Amino acid sequence: MKNLSDVIVGRNPVKEALKSQRPINKVLVAKGKLSGSLAEICSLARQNGIPVQEVDRTALEKISAEAVHQGVAAYAAAKEYVELEDILARAGEQEPFIIMLDEITDPHNLGAIIRTADAAGVHGVVVTRRRSALLTPVVAKSSAGAVEYVPVARVTNLVQSIKILQENGIWVAGADMEGDKVYWEAPLSGPIAIVIGGEGKGLGRLVKEKCDFLVRLPMQGKISSLNASVATALLAYEVVRQRSSG
Repeated sequence: MKNLSDVIVGRNPVKEALKSQRPINKVLVAKGKLSGSLAEICSLARQNGIPVQEVDRTALEKISAEAVHQGVAAYAAAKEYVELEDILARAGEQEPFIIMLDEITDPHNLGAIIRTADAAGVHGVVVTRRRSALLTPVVAKSSAGAVEYVPVARVTNLVQSIKILQENGIWVAGADMEGDKVYWEAPLSGPIAIVIGGEGKGLGRLVKEKCDFLVRLPMQGKISSLNASVATALLAYEVVRQRSSG
């Protein structure tokens, strides 16, 4: 069950949260015809790029506990998201170092990745709006507080975001078991974005095709892939190593 401190319930509370630009992960509305204030809430959410999901009333009752949900609830983010441009601006005169996540769904993995990003000097993390873990209290706790220091951008289209980075002179390396080079043999010392695939599925086809090159982590055991946060840590610190020795 979700932490109730992370849930906003009721039409007026949800509407005011949206109007105040409070960071919201997702809005849930009861299935059925949307009219009046519910329709207004859905419109406000979509205008702000916030996913809206229709659910059964029993689901709303479960997350609302004793509060009256009036057919709507929202999950507040533990930290405000930024834009991709904000991450680029944060790099300033430094060579950008960005981690991009292709549908990482486990909040503990996302938190661990953000913690690694902070330790390795990453300028920001990019996640997708849909089919991805969001900035919940679980993520904040798993990051050991690093979520307060590492900007996280939430984008609609990861392929388009990769293109924007490439247009800004940033090389994009995807982690894939079919990569041409072992990761420590790849050129990772310049302006770089590392793309990590989701648990169990890896990089999507279009994301993989858009990367400038793919790198692999050698696997000698029976398991064919590493945990996403572990793979991120290995690649992030290879960037650190190459930059420090270059």
